[in-house]
Order: sequence, then C-alpha cells, then structure tokens
Amino acid sequence: MNIPQIDLKEYEYTLPEERIARFPLEKRDSSKLLHFKNQVITHQRFSDIPNLLPEDSLLVYNNTKVIPARLIFQRETGARIEIFLLQPIAPTTVIPEIMLAKHPVIWETMIGNLKKWKDGEILQGRIIYQNQEIILSAKLINRDRREVEFSWDQEQIAFVDVVEASGEVPLPPYLNRKPVAEDRDRYQTVYSQKEGAVAAPTAGLHFTNEVLEKLRKKGVKTEEVTLHVSAGTFQPIKSKNVIEHPMHSEQIHVAIDTIRNLLQHQGKIVAVGTTSVRTLESLYWYGVKLLRNDGEEFNIPKLYPYTESSVHPHYKDSFQAILSHMEAKGIDTLVGSTEIFIFPGYQFQVVNGLITNFHQPGSTLILLIASILGNRWREIYEEALNSGYRFLSYGDSSLLWID
Repeated sequence: MNIPQIDLKEYEYTLPEERIARFPLEKRDSSKLLHFKNQVITHQRFSDIPNLLPEDSLLVYNNTKVIPARLIFQRETGARIEIFLLQPIAPTTVIPEIMLAKHPVIWETMIGNLKKWKDGEILQGRIIYQNQEIILSAKLINRDRREVEFSWDQEQIAFVDVVEASGEVPLPPYLNRKPVAEDRDRYQTVYSQKEGAVAAPTAGLHFTNEVLEKLRKKGVKTEEVTLHVSAGTFQPIKSKNVIEHPMHSEQIHVAIDTIRNLLQHQGKIVAVGTTSVRTLESLYWYGVKLLRNDGEEFNIPKLYPYTESSVHPHYKDSFQAILSHMEAKGIDTLVGSTEIFIFPGYQFQVVNGLITNFHQPGSTLILLIASILGNRWREIYEEALNSGYRFLSYGDSSLLWID
C-alpha cells in the first residue's frame, strides 16, 4: 500500500467565529451557492440550482432522519447526566430495527458527567408521549465502553417514539448553543425518512419541495440512499499524519431498485452531501470486493480504496456485481457499513459532482473537498469568505464538479 503522508497543516484555514452560521436562514433555498465548473467560480442562489444541473443528471440524496439523540437525566442528588446515542449494540445493530424495538435496547454512547453516575444506579426520567406518561430508565452496563441499557414501562411504544418525546436535537458542538424549537424542523431535510442519524446530512438542508419539483419538471432524476450520520463526523483529526486518523464507521442501507437505477443511468451523477459521496463510493468498493472475491460482507475499511490491485472496473461493472449478488441471495435492501477515508489522491469512481456546505478547517471533510478541488480548495474557500458566505451546518452551499 503506497499512500503518501498528508500533513494536516496544509488543510487548515482561518474561520472567523462570526462566519459560522449559528441559526438557519428564514428560507431554506435563499442561501448562497458557489458554483465551480470548468475551473471557473460563479455565485448564485440555491434556488437557482435547477438551472445548473444538466437534464440528464441523477441527484442522489441521503434520506436519513436525525433523532433527538441527546437524552438528559438527573440523579436524586440533582446532578445532570447527559447521554448521547452513538451506535446500537443489542438486540440488533441495525438502526431501523432497533428504533422500532418495544423492549430494552443497548447503545454505545457518550456520557457527560460520567463520574457522577455510580455503577448499578438506574437513572429515570418521566416523559409524555401522546398524553401518556412514560418512565424511561437508563442503566450503565459497561463503563469502559459507555454501553447503556434503556427500558421504558409502556411496551406498546417503540424506542423511536420514546426518543422523539424525550431527547434534544443533537446540534453540532461548533454551534455552541442550546437547541431551540425551530431546530426540530430546520436541522432536518425535507426528504428525511429513515430515523437513525445523530447529525444531519447538512447539504440537503437547502432543498425545498419547490426546488425538488423544479428539478423533476426539468427532467433531473433523483435517487435516495441511507447513511446514518454518526457523531464521528465531528471528531477532530489529532494525528500530524492524517492517514493515522481513526475514521468513524457509519451504517448504510441501499435498496435493490436504487442499484438498478444507478446501473441504467447514462448521465452525470451528483451527490447531495459528503454522506452521499461516501455511500456511492463505498458501494463501488463493495462491488470491487465481490469481484475480487474478498468476501461478501458489506464493510469498507478506511484505506480499502488504496490497496494495490489490478481490479479497478468501471462503476457499472461493480454495481452489476452487487445487483447479481443481491438477486442471488434474495436481498431487497443492502445493509453494511463504511469507514472510507477520502483524501487527496483518491480517484472518484461514481460521483461527477457534489452539492455541499463549507466545512471546518483541518477536518476529514476538508480532505474530501480537497480530493475534488485539488490545490484550488483554499482559493475557493477564501473566495467564499471574502464574498460573505456563511459556513458549516446552517451555512451556505456549493456545487462542485469533478473534472
């Protein structure tokens, strides 16, 4: 494996605090849009995006839905214990299934004020769901791994409803504020469906039903995938050589009809957000795994794309291998996970364009952007700063084409 060292300092930039968008704009599609195509930068509004996409484009978006993953409990002493849901452990690791569970569930979590939570102590909170009082209990079953068992006293109610009734919107830490009522709607895409994300696929926050209708009338096709965004997306890189950064794993769900539609499509494929990029490119490498006979498990390690091999097929050959596998096994929805790490030097196999927000300095997402833009990423970010763009999750947007 011949991977060059990447110095994190080369991907830092100065982001003034006042340029971080701490609240969304009144209208989703009124945000600014930086368009980068054929090495030329132009400035638009997001509502103009139907005019910027070719008629033969296929827009792929992530339909994950953010859950209020921040659960607050109080000990009898008054100490506040904050539990942040990360990954399901039992009775299943499949997110849609565990969200529908009506019996105790175990999650890997982050815990604020952990030292105040004694072993064996059960925390309880009273919540109201559809005029019913529910008692939600939390038990720490593994302190080292932060594993918590949740149970509730109304067996007819699913875990997703308990969380919706009791949790707080998990705003990104860099917003540095408490969630407000408006965040319940605005930190969610208009097409969100599948509960399980603990962070929003923020590139999609700009879409409105009106924009989607204009795209449909133009003939731009849309397709959906599901990647449940994890809190690891905010994990800062601490390694000087960024390749040593431990990439977070995220769960993916893709329907067999989506694979068929990707195979049939002849035009450009545009990903809405870095999560859709990670999904599409991970699908490609899963197909390569099948072609290489590297196993049938859909799990893409962070550096798998950089392993030396003579097998680098066209993405349609890769997707055909996935389709054949799903048909042979009778699989309607492919479920897997990815740690894929996309950094400069990566060769995109599926995606031709990306709709995305402006990301944190020195982050894994800046590395992904630099893998698209090359050395021009810094110039484009400086242009956005100089042109009054708002940055990060509630900020403005961009449409970037891969040459």
